[in-house]
Amino acid sequence: MTKRWRIQPHDAERIAQLQRTANVSPVVAQLLLCRGIHDAATARDFLDAKLVSLRDPELLPGVDQAAQRIHQAITDKQRTVIYGDYDADGMTGTSILVRCLSLLGANVHYYVPSRLEEGYGLNTEALTKLKSDGAELVITVDCGIASVGEAAHAKEIGLPLIITDHHEFAEDLPDAVATVHPRLPGHSYPFGGLCGAGVAFKLAWAVCQRASGAKKVGDRMKSFLMSAIGLAAIGTIADIVPLLDENRILVRHGLKSLKAQPPLGLAKLMSVAGVDKKPSLGAEDVAFMIAPRLNAAGRLGQAQLAIELMTTDSAERAEALAEYIHELNSQRDSLERSIYLAANKQVKENFHPEHEPALVLNGRGWHPGVIGIVASRLVDKYHRPVVMISQDNIGAKPATGSARSACGVNLHAALAACTEHLLGHGGHAAAAGLRIEDKNIDAFREAFCEHVAGEVNEDNLTAEVRIDAEAPFSQLTLDTVSQIETLAPFGQSNPRPVLCCGDIQLPTPPKRMGSGERHLNARLRHGRVTLRAVAFGKGEWADELAGHEGPLEIAYRPVINDYQGRRSVELHLVDWRPCKQQQPACT
Repeated sequence: MTKRWRIQPHDAERIAQLQRTANVSPVVAQLLLCRGIHDAATARDFLDAKLVSLRDPELLPGVDQAAQRIHQAITDKQRTVIYGDYDADGMTGTSILVRCLSLLGANVHYYVPSRLEEGYGLNTEALTKLKSDGAELVITVDCGIASVGEAAHAKEIGLPLIITDHHEFAEDLPDAVATVHPRLPGHSYPFGGLCGAGVAFKLAWAVCQRASGAKKVGDRMKSFLMSAIGLAAIGTIADIVPLLDENRILVRHGLKSLKAQPPLGLAKLMSVAGVDKKPSLGAEDVAFMIAPRLNAAGRLGQAQLAIELMTTDSAERAEALAEYIHELNSQRDSLERSIYLAANKQVKENFHPEHEPALVLNGRGWHPGVIGIVASRLVDKYHRPVVMISQDNIGAKPATGSARSACGVNLHAALAACTEHLLGHGGHAAAAGLRIEDKNIDAFREAFCEHVAGEVNEDNLTAEVRIDAEAPFSQLTLDTVSQIETLAPFGQSNPRPVLCCGDIQLPTPPKRMGSGERHLNARLRHGRVTLRAVAFGKGEWADELAGHEGPLEIAYRPVINDYQGRRSVELHLVDWRPCKQQQPACT
């Protein structure tokens, strides 16, 4: 679908002022201003992202009570179960607490519900089973804040419960021994954007402090925390929370930790994923190479193996698990492609996406662990909120849905508005899940689309490429792109800068590349400079570009490709369109 390009305005005087006061290059000053950073102090905090700027864990709501109760459980050797979620955020957070408590000599175990059989979050059957198996304390990770009934059940059967989460609340808070949440009502923690693993890291830090009897922990615990920050970085990147404030610090230093001292199992996984030889790790390496492999285990009902991978001390077991999870990711990729093709076919045959406020698609036998990824890909393609519903093959069980947002639509609110058609739902503004009876799907589709239509307008429904600046290829030196890299880590709320350029020529025909020829590989020339460009997931552009005559305008992200010690500037193509005139301005 056609996208609108919007280049951000810039003020030469303000750029010069920030350049001088923050002691940065003009390029960095302009990009900082595009991100709403206007003063030198904020700029330096953003660029430096110092580890010491992490807030003391005791400031996080509920941490003191939780750390005290956990320390008691460690001292009394009480059987403690970490009850985690099955996505990369939940699995890394669970691994952090398992490793922390094991280090401190706790009687600690973990439990992750089956995505395919139990679904998301706490359930009464699992809590009852844990109690009968001797659990004396359950600590949730990345789930539980909306589990009011389940928490009441835990209290009824005499099972103490600590909840750590970052998701949206129900009307009431669950009754627990302690609740750790960055946006807990009645508190004013300065940053509410922590993910589940970030919350778990803060709690582990507080437990280490309590075990040490001091704010400053010993060398052994300090080494653990530096390793754990790498796990927290994976969860933060994978859960697509804003890479600002404390998240930026966790990811900046967590990436260094993953490179320098990864847990044994992650080192093996990084090796099979092919990122271990890179001179440094970026957020994109985690987002596209590491997190998908961990998520594949959760999506295919094997989350416990991913946690074992991140907590094992056996090199032999770590290698076997890494290879198996790598294979699971290949299976996930095959399932994803199949469902994506089926969903696209359904869109073309039954809907007019340019006129739809949202897309609600359903199919029998769609793997419920993969539909969320497909929803994300369809959002990228159609720029509409997408709900993918997986129906049971024989209709014996309720259908499971996964939703992804676009156009600023709050999915949590949208599903709440349609609750009369649902058996249940949960999640947050950008991503959510639901359960529904087959007979209610059509009514839900109508209600959901009606709600979204009331939230968006024609302007919202046009995808937009936000461009930071116009830049000819002659400016893309290694030094300039290295300056841009100082704004990393890039991700949610701090995207890699997008530049534009016109009068682009194709000196050679573009090609498809990669598995299934899903990606684009092209050579682009501007003036006397020719650069390699790639576009991931846009293999179809090869045919479209080959059939186009005349110069192009392109929107792109400049990156540094470090291959076998040779560094060069490369472009990640974001969008393209025919030139309106010979020397276009990107507007």
